[in-house]
Amino acid sequence: MSLQKVLAAAEHVLATGGIEEFTVAAVAERAGVSVGAIYRRFTGKEQLLHAVKDRLLGQLETGVAEALRSAESRLDGVIAAFTHAMARTFSHHDRIFPDLLSGQRAEGVERGLQALAVIQDALVEAAKPYGDDIRRADRGLALRVAARTITSSCVHRAATCQSWPDGLTWTDWADETTEMAVAYLTSPSRTTHQ
Repeated sequence: MSLQKVLAAAEHVLATGGIEEFTVAAVAERAGVSVGAIYRRFTGKEQLLHAVKDRLLGQLETGVAEALRSAESRLDGVIAAFTHAMARTFSHHDRIFPDLLSGQRAEGVERGLQALAVIQDALVEAAKPYGDDIRRADRGLALRVAARTITSSCVHRAATCQSWPDGLTWTDWADETTEMAVAYLTSPSRTTHQ
């Protein structure tokens, strides 16, 4: 039994039937293996879900890193590369991520937070050479806010695009979100009075 074959089958079952139809039996049938073969590798449904999540988050981390390495040598190029990498990953798995990100056990939450930290740090590092283009008072904070805003918007869109469509393709969403993030980063901080 190939682990990759089982994980691909598990992704398919999640994408087509959602968490309510995700059973070891359904994954086994899709993978063309026995239920027992899956139980020899996984203790149950939760461990299999965790493996799928780990695989998808690894794809997200790799996709973001690769995109940032080949980004255009400008602040807006780095932000666009980051946002489009997020959009590509979520567009391929928009039915899966909401199920994987809700109702998680502690180890699942920890892996998700690790992935978020990795991609945020990758963006901050890739944008360092263009720090002078960032006009916010605290450039590091501004980049972290931009990374978290892009990421949160992407997760929210994936979770709601079936029930609350916005009429945008994932590429259009990434273009608009990039423009918004770059506008924030390149505008001076405003003084607020309390």
